[in-house]
Amino acid sequence: MLSNGDRDVLSDSVIPVNYDISLYDIELGGGFNYKGIVGIQIQVKRPTKEIVVNASRLKIHDVELSSESTGYIAQKASAISYDETTQRATFSFPLEVPSSENAMLEANFTGVISNDMAGFYRSKYKPAVTSSESVPIEGDDRLMFSTQFESCKARSAFPCFDEPNLKASFNVNLEIPEDLVALSNMPEKGVKRSKQGFKVVSFDRTPIMSTYLLAWALGDFEYVEDFTNRKYNGKPMPVRVYTTKGLKDQGRFGLKNASQVVDYFSEIFGIDYPLPKLDLLAVHEFSHNAMENWGLITYRTTAILFDEQHSAAKYKNRVAYVVAHELAHQWFGNLVTMDWWNELWLNEGFATWVGWLAIDHLYPEFEVWCQFVMEAVQTAQQLDSLRASHPIEVPVKSALDIDQIFDAISYLKGSSVIRMLSNHLGVDIFLRGVSEYLKAHAYDLWEALSKTSGKDVEKFMDPWIRSIGYPLLTVAEEPGQISVRQTRFLLMGDVEADEDETLWWIPLGLKTSPQAMAVTIDALTSKEETLQDIDESFYKLNADQTGFYRTNYPPARLAKMGAEKDKLSAEDKIGLVADAAALAFAGDGTTPGLLTFISNFPDETNHAVWAQIVASLVHIRSIFAEKKTVVHGLRQFTLKLVCSATEKIGWDFRPGEDYLTGQLRALLIDAAGGAGHTSTINEAKRRFQLYLSGERESIHPSLRLPVFCINVAEGGKEAYEAVKNEYSKTTSIDGKEICLQSLGRVQTPALVNDFLDFQFSDKVKVQDMHSGSVALAANPNARDTLWRYITKNWDSVHGKLAGNSVVLDRYLKNCLQNFASHEKEREIARFFEEKDTKGYDRGLMQVSDTIRGNANYKERDERLTLEWLQAHGYAPSA
Repeated sequence: MLSNGDRDVLSDSVIPVNYDISLYDIELGGGFNYKGIVGIQIQVKRPTKEIVVNASRLKIHDVELSSESTGYIAQKASAISYDETTQRATFSFPLEVPSSENAMLEANFTGVISNDMAGFYRSKYKPAVTSSESVPIEGDDRLMFSTQFESCKARSAFPCFDEPNLKASFNVNLEIPEDLVALSNMPEKGVKRSKQGFKVVSFDRTPIMSTYLLAWALGDFEYVEDFTNRKYNGKPMPVRVYTTKGLKDQGRFGLKNASQVVDYFSEIFGIDYPLPKLDLLAVHEFSHNAMENWGLITYRTTAILFDEQHSAAKYKNRVAYVVAHELAHQWFGNLVTMDWWNELWLNEGFATWVGWLAIDHLYPEFEVWCQFVMEAVQTAQQLDSLRASHPIEVPVKSALDIDQIFDAISYLKGSSVIRMLSNHLGVDIFLRGVSEYLKAHAYDLWEALSKTSGKDVEKFMDPWIRSIGYPLLTVAEEPGQISVRQTRFLLMGDVEADEDETLWWIPLGLKTSPQAMAVTIDALTSKEETLQDIDESFYKLNADQTGFYRTNYPPARLAKMGAEKDKLSAEDKIGLVADAAALAFAGDGTTPGLLTFISNFPDETNHAVWAQIVASLVHIRSIFAEKKTVVHGLRQFTLKLVCSATEKIGWDFRPGEDYLTGQLRALLIDAAGGAGHTSTINEAKRRFQLYLSGERESIHPSLRLPVFCINVAEGGKEAYEAVKNEYSKTTSIDGKEICLQSLGRVQTPALVNDFLDFQFSDKVKVQDMHSGSVALAANPNARDTLWRYITKNWDSVHGKLAGNSVVLDRYLKNCLQNFASHEKEREIARFFEEKDTKGYDRGLMQVSDTIRGNANYKERDERLTLEWLQAHGYAPSA
């Protein structure tokens, strides 16, 4: 744990109790300025002549301080000074303020509504219906206004004590045009007339909470409403999804999930949802997926809106999960809040795991734990196998450094480790411990779980939380027994002795035949252990991939499991494919070994298993992209693998067909088309032409992405322009995202440059700029041109993205990590070495690590892979 001496924090001499915030004269256009008054009830713990608060991009005009100790006689600040680097303002007073349990600090200030998706900001949108008269107009767009205060942006909206443990309650008052709607964390308390055409909307006082959870919004909103089945304070609670006018019906699916999930969490946590209402708001520009503001959760539109007739079905899964994730925070993060940002992982890791638990409860047909293993576990393991990774719990000195830690380690490794522990303890026991933690919060989570389980959970978890990386379990076989040895896994395959000192607690999860004798060792707690009485006919470690580690089996055992894959769960298959791919990459296995294992799966029917197979093959093709004979051979291998399954599943969605069959169809069509399957490409082209001629039903909404991708890749400038035109015309909530991802399949430098000019124009929102560029980076025929564009146009690229460091960091990491050349790694490093990389320096280190690993893998396995492809008839012999 960090001590206060390790943190750059405000003085503890003044503690906030309640904020009374009033915003007025809000310019909904022009300079977007607003005026504000904030009255902060404080406790003065020690006599002082200075009070320091957080403030950024604000102009504070005057400050007054009064206290119970002085009979509430106010004194004005004699000086107001700013430190832009630390984002603090210091108020100096002529007379010393004595200690007081009840004092009032009042400040008049002006601020600016930003356009960078942080603080109090504005979002552009195309109106679906005629807008109210007061809605601001910007070209063809309309504007809405909302807040995003996590991690430390409340200070850019009003002066405050902007640290997570400096909790207080809040009263919010907003002056807005009479025909607009204002929202905040709590229900509306009252409305009164203001100046001509305006009203002041006041909200009930919030519970005590952190500044980053405060929220307000104003705009041309409408809503759909439902009520919980469970009663709260004696009656069902209202749940609403708010949208700009014309979109509310697309909020019904999210609404249904929200009302069910809030009841589910109230039940499993043993604590009722504590606020009197729950609102979910669709925001048209959003840097993340969503934000868990207490009682007013804000969402990117594609994470809350779903159109049953026109949306791709995969967005139903996304909406259901993101709704559940944010609702989990209403307890875990809002009711019980971290003391400091080093505990971020517990907020996000737990919300991720329990969000999937809720979706598994509501939609068992989604088979979400297969999806979790394929997406969450593999993404986390990819990042955590780099030297430039970081521990789950990472020291944070300044809140201004936190944004780079909102990453796959905090969210996905955190949730994977929680899943591992919950499966070991038993989910019911684990949830009982969580409930005890939430109710008391007198001890930490590990202590609560130890109490309910009777096991030393802290001892289990400490290495997982405080150490970087994760283990590789290497298996050696002897008659009737196996030995297992743990070492740190690095994607570079070159772990040094001083990097391999962590001793992880590893649940073995041994799966074997019913005839085998019970193995008494359920977890590895030493560097090496021997397991006796193993049934050699079949066994597998890490059953259902609940453990966060990789396993390296003898080649003969891996081949045997491939031949007996029917004995494996879908999660097992995903893990074996992913482990074989990672081991080949690191040099602990080979690409031919991976291809041999994958060749057992042409009759596979599980979507997530296929997704892992296809992702592994696409990644290999990407690494070896410059060797055309290898790429050709890998395409032929892919064709043989997917051809039968693609033809069997067909193009048409059948009445009553399950969700995962539709997802598998989209995946296989894209894989077959990308590998050059002639009939799939021809059918995609035929349907695309019908779609463009007005027969929109010729492409099922869930097939737009693969069909658009195939046509852009195969159809040259004509198809490219058609999809770009579709981007401009689509009214589907997911349509623009799908078009951008598809346009990334362009094949010529001229079209890549045209697409990048389009992305960085005003026609594409900053929130979406990474979507197209990530697709370009994954495209071997585009990534060099993408990099040249970034370097040539750095000032404009940086200018567009740098307003929000999260956006810039995400863009660069995803655009640069696919190269496989040591020279390219050095070139990228040289480009950035003279630049101020604060806010994305950690991401650049991860890019460097990844590219070096890609280059090593290419040098080591390219010739070996070609020889295997030639020997098996997939590539012509030299």
